[in-house]
Amino acid sequence: MDYISPKEAALKVKRWHKDTIAAGRRHTVGLKSDGTVTAVGDNKYGQCNVSGWIDIVGVAAGNVHLATNTGNAHTIALKSDGTVAAVGWNKHDQCNVSDWRDIVTVAAGWRRTVGLKSDGTVVAVGRNNEGQCNVSGWRDMVAVASGYLHTVGLKSDGTAVAVGQNKVGQCDVSGWHGIVAIAVGSSHTIGLKSDGTVAAVGWNDYGQCNVSGWCDIVAVAAGCAHTIGLKSDGTVVAVGDNEYGQCDVSGWRGILLLGN
Repeated sequence: MDYISPKEAALKVKRWHKDTIAAGRRHTVGLKSDGTVTAVGDNKYGQCNVSGWIDIVGVAAGNVHLATNTGNAHTIALKSDGTVAAVGWNKHDQCNVSDWRDIVTVAAGWRRTVGLKSDGTVVAVGRNNEGQCNVSGWRDMVAVASGYLHTVGLKSDGTAVAVGQNKVGQCDVSGWHGIVAIAVGSSHTIGLKSDGTVAAVGWNDYGQCNVSGWCDIVAVAAGCAHTIGLKSDGTVVAVGDNEYGQCDVSGWRGILLLGN
């Protein structure tokens, strides 16, 4: 299996957008092939009011911590011209993105929005009580991810940076190297390495960081308290909270990696 280098990962991010579906706490968003968007679920704050969106190339949805049982949510869309649209709850200005330009990727955390620009810098708006929006000094970024109270960035050299709350070590990524992809759960951070192994730090009460034995992984994803890995043979592995069967993926076969 050939794994992409950090440099190749940087080029890949700039060439295509993989954010075609997004899940908030109580709503789901989908990007259609014609560039329009559809959304279902709780719409108390207008987070599903996306029917007028066009020329969209990526979507993101704000989520919350497992213990934060609230419908507060917002939805973000990246347009083909590098601008950004937003709907939903805006108490912390997390939807104030109308002036953003040259954006290539968007991420939505709890009460905040993060955008990766074409020049490798990062912008963020929204709640910043824990410093999770302090990204103005970031450079050479190729990917961003947003958790409950922390934000993570992947650099072109395969290292990672993180800001925000670090109460359970979810920002302890300074020693990571050879990372080609990142994923962020509520309070844990996942890094996919170029050799197909996976690193994890942060909240592990449900075993969501128990990935040290994983190999041949080509993509990772993180839920609130569980972690998913796609293997090179199209099978899937999962660890973490399984109260609702969200880790019952052992029988999955033929799963595709978006963008390949």
